[in-house]
Amino acid sequence: MNIEPDRIQEFLSRHRRKEINQPGLHRAGVLILLFKKEGELNVLLTKRSSEVEHHKGQVSFPGGSVDADDKDIVATAVRETEEEIGIRSSAIRILGLFDDVWTPSGFIITPVVGYTPDPPEVHISTGEVDEILEVPLAFFMDMKNERVKQLVREGKPLDVYFYTYREIQIWGATAWMMRSFLHALRGETER
Repeated sequence: MNIEPDRIQEFLSRHRRKEINQPGLHRAGVLILLFKKEGELNVLLTKRSSEVEHHKGQVSFPGGSVDADDKDIVATAVRETEEEIGIRSSAIRILGLFDDVWTPSGFIITPVVGYTPDPPEVHISTGEVDEILEVPLAFFMDMKNERVKQLVREGKPLDVYFYTYREIQIWGATAWMMRSFLHALRGETER
Protein backbone atom coordinates (compact mmCIF):
# COMPACT_ATOMS: atom_id res chain seq x y z
CA MET A 1 0.00 0.00 0.00
CA ASN A 2 1.40 3.41 -1.00
CA ILE A 3 1.26 5.56 2.09
CA GLU A 4 3.75 8.26 1.23
CA PRO A 5 2.90 11.76 2.56
CA ASP A 6 1.85 13.07 -0.88
CA ARG A 7 -0.57 10.15 -1.22
CA ILE A 8 -2.01 10.82 2.25
CA GLN A 9 -2.42 14.52 1.46
CA GLU A 10 -4.18 13.66 -1.81
CA PHE A 11 -6.49 11.24 0.03
CA LEU A 12 -7.36 13.82 2.71
CA SER A 13 -8.06 16.51 0.10
CA ARG A 14 -10.75 14.27 -1.45
CA HIS A 15 -12.08 12.69 1.75
CA ARG A 16 -15.56 13.85 2.78
CA ARG A 17 -14.79 14.56 6.39
CA LYS A 18 -17.37 13.69 9.06
CA GLU A 19 -17.93 16.77 11.17
CA ILE A 20 -19.69 16.77 14.53
CA ASN A 21 -21.40 19.96 15.63
CA GLN A 22 -22.96 19.39 19.01
CA PRO A 23 -23.39 22.31 21.41
CA GLY A 24 -22.14 21.77 24.92
CA LEU A 25 -19.16 19.60 24.00
CA HIS A 26 -15.57 20.86 24.21
CA ARG A 27 -13.69 21.23 20.90
CA ALA A 28 -10.17 19.86 20.67
CA GLY A 29 -7.56 19.30 17.99
CA VAL A 30 -4.89 16.62 17.97
CA LEU A 31 -1.94 16.07 15.67
CA ILE A 32 -1.42 12.70 14.02
CA LEU A 33 2.25 13.38 13.35
CA LEU A 34 3.85 11.04 10.85
CA PHE A 35 7.60 10.96 10.28
CA LYS A 36 10.18 8.83 8.53
CA LYS A 37 12.60 6.78 10.59
CA GLU A 38 14.93 4.35 8.86
CA GLY A 39 12.82 4.66 5.71
CA GLU A 40 9.57 3.70 7.46
CA LEU A 41 6.61 5.90 8.40
CA ASN A 42 6.05 6.17 12.14
CA VAL A 43 3.49 8.00 14.24
CA LEU A 44 4.32 10.04 17.32
CA LEU A 45 2.24 9.49 20.46
CA THR A 46 2.51 10.85 23.98
CA LYS A 47 1.86 9.27 27.35
CA ARG A 48 0.00 11.94 29.30
CA SER A 49 1.22 12.87 32.76
CA SER A 50 -0.77 12.34 35.94
CA GLU A 51 -0.97 16.13 36.33
CA VAL A 52 -3.16 16.91 33.29
CA GLU A 53 -6.86 17.60 33.77
CA HIS A 54 -8.23 14.95 31.39
CA HIS A 55 -7.14 11.41 30.44
CA LYS A 56 -4.32 11.12 32.98
CA GLY A 57 -1.66 8.54 32.10
CA GLN A 58 -3.28 7.61 28.79
CA VAL A 59 -1.53 7.36 25.44
CA SER A 60 -2.73 10.02 23.04
CA PHE A 61 -1.81 12.19 20.11
CA PRO A 62 -0.38 15.56 21.10
CA GLY A 63 -3.10 18.19 21.21
CA GLY A 64 -5.80 19.68 23.35
CA SER A 65 -8.67 22.10 23.77
CA VAL A 66 -9.36 25.04 21.49
CA ASP A 67 -8.33 28.44 22.86
CA ALA A 68 -10.18 31.63 21.94
CA ASP A 69 -7.01 32.91 20.22
CA ASP A 70 -6.69 29.89 17.89
CA LYS A 71 -7.60 30.86 14.32
CA ASP A 72 -8.72 27.31 13.48
CA ILE A 73 -8.44 23.68 14.58
CA VAL A 74 -5.06 23.29 12.84
CA ALA A 75 -3.72 26.17 14.94
CA THR A 76 -5.05 24.42 18.05
CA ALA A 77 -3.37 21.09 17.26
CA VAL A 78 -0.06 22.71 16.33
CA ARG A 79 -0.05 25.09 19.33
CA GLU A 80 -0.81 22.28 21.75
CA THR A 81 1.87 20.08 20.16
CA GLU A 82 4.46 22.81 20.61
CA GLU A 83 3.37 23.39 24.23
CA GLU A 84 3.44 19.68 25.09
CA ILE A 85 6.48 18.42 23.22
CA GLY A 86 8.25 21.46 21.74
CA ILE A 87 7.83 20.74 18.03
CA ARG A 88 7.59 24.07 16.16
CA SER A 89 4.83 24.61 13.63
CA SER A 90 7.42 25.49 10.97
CA ALA A 91 8.74 21.90 11.18
CA ILE A 92 5.34 20.36 10.40
CA ARG A 93 3.80 19.95 6.96
CA ILE A 94 0.01 19.77 7.39
CA LEU A 95 -1.46 17.05 5.16
CA GLY A 96 -5.12 17.61 6.04
CA LEU A 97 -7.95 16.92 8.47
CA PHE A 98 -9.71 13.65 9.21
CA ASP A 99 -13.11 12.82 10.73
CA ASP A 100 -14.25 14.36 14.02
CA VAL A 101 -14.55 11.98 16.96
CA TRP A 102 -16.89 12.25 19.94
CA THR A 103 -15.63 11.07 23.32
CA PRO A 104 -17.68 10.01 26.34
CA SER A 105 -15.68 12.55 28.38
CA GLY A 106 -17.43 15.37 26.50
CA PHE A 107 -15.04 16.30 23.68
CA ILE A 108 -15.29 16.59 19.92
CA ILE A 109 -11.78 15.92 18.63
CA THR A 110 -10.57 16.82 15.15
CA PRO A 111 -7.48 14.91 14.02
CA VAL A 112 -5.03 17.03 12.02
CA VAL A 113 -2.58 14.91 10.03
CA GLY A 114 0.95 16.28 9.76
CA TYR A 115 4.33 15.12 8.53
CA THR A 116 8.02 15.71 9.19
CA PRO A 117 10.63 14.04 6.97
CA ASP A 118 12.79 13.03 9.95
CA PRO A 119 12.13 12.09 13.57
CA PRO A 120 11.18 15.39 15.21
CA GLU A 121 13.29 16.92 17.93
CA VAL A 122 11.13 16.99 21.04
CA HIS A 123 11.30 18.87 24.33
CA ILE A 124 8.80 17.38 26.75
CA SER A 125 6.73 19.59 29.02
CA THR A 126 6.87 17.30 32.05
CA GLY A 127 3.68 18.73 33.53
CA GLU A 128 1.76 17.45 30.50
CA VAL A 129 3.70 14.51 29.08
CA ASP A 130 5.55 11.62 30.73
CA GLU A 131 6.88 9.89 27.62
CA ILE A 132 7.12 10.03 23.82
CA LEU A 133 6.27 6.92 21.81
CA GLU A 134 7.35 6.31 18.22
CA VAL A 135 5.19 3.57 16.71
CA PRO A 136 5.67 2.23 13.15
CA LEU A 137 2.56 2.85 11.07
CA ALA A 138 2.84 -0.77 9.87
CA PHE A 139 2.03 -1.87 13.44
CA PHE A 140 -1.39 -0.16 13.27
CA MET A 141 -1.99 -1.43 9.73
CA ASP A 142 -1.56 -5.06 10.78
CA MET A 143 -5.08 -6.03 11.83
CA LYS A 144 -3.67 -8.80 14.06
CA ASN A 145 -2.59 -6.03 16.45
CA GLU A 146 -6.14 -4.68 16.80
CA ARG A 147 -8.54 -5.77 19.54
CA VAL A 148 -12.11 -4.66 20.15
CA LYS A 149 -14.08 -4.86 23.35
CA GLN A 150 -17.76 -4.00 23.51
CA LEU A 151 -18.68 -1.91 26.53
CA VAL A 152 -22.02 -0.46 27.55
CA ARG A 153 -22.18 3.30 28.07
CA GLU A 154 -25.46 4.91 29.14
CA GLY A 155 -27.27 1.73 28.13
CA LYS A 156 -25.81 1.66 24.60
CA PRO A 157 -23.18 -0.76 23.26
CA LEU A 158 -19.90 0.91 22.39
CA ASP A 159 -16.96 -0.67 20.53
CA VAL A 160 -13.65 0.27 22.17
CA TYR A 161 -10.48 -0.50 20.23
CA PHE A 162 -7.15 -1.47 21.77
CA TYR A 163 -3.59 -1.92 20.56
CA THR A 164 -0.72 -3.12 22.73
CA TYR A 165 2.66 -1.88 21.57
CA ARG A 166 5.62 -3.05 23.65
CA GLU A 167 3.34 -3.56 26.66
CA ILE A 168 1.84 -0.07 26.30
CA GLN A 169 -1.93 0.14 25.92
CA ILE A 170 -3.23 2.42 23.16
CA TRP A 171 -7.00 2.57 23.36
CA GLY A 172 -10.11 4.74 23.33
CA ALA A 173 -10.30 7.78 21.08
CA THR A 174 -6.63 7.52 20.07
CA ALA A 175 -7.01 3.91 18.89
CA TRP A 176 -10.33 4.77 17.21
CA MET A 177 -8.84 7.72 15.28
CA MET A 178 -5.78 5.74 14.15
CA ARG A 179 -7.90 2.75 13.12
CA SER A 180 -10.52 4.86 11.29
CA PHE A 181 -7.89 6.90 9.47
CA LEU A 182 -5.92 3.87 8.28
CA HIS A 183 -9.02 1.87 7.32
CA ALA A 184 -10.31 4.82 5.24
CA LEU A 185 -6.90 5.32 3.66
CA ARG A 186 -6.57 1.61 2.91
CA GLY A 187 -10.08 1.51 1.40
CA GLU A 188 -9.27 4.45 -0.84
CA THR A 189 -5.99 2.98 -2.08
CA GLU A 190 -7.43 -0.48 -2.73
CA ARG A 191 -10.15 0.81 -5.07
